[in-house]
Amino acid sequence: MINQAVLVGRLTSNAELRYTPSNQAVATFTLAVNRNRKNENGEREADFINVVIWRQSAENLANWAKKGALIGVTG
Repeated sequence: MINQAVLVGRLTSNAELRYTPSNQAVATFTLAVNRNRKNENGEREADFINVVIWRQSAENLANWAKKGALIGVTG
């Protein structure tokens, strides 16, 4: 059995890029994903998902995507 998640949302802040002692890039960020339905008050709610990415993808995200950017994540 294989599980896969696909998320589309906006960055809540710029990605935090770090490097491991072995010089591997790692970036962490939080993705705000809107829910499909409204709550009892008629307002939209969002889930905040913490994400970690590695290597070249981490460097690319940190260099190009800024706070508020709409991005898709699969994993």
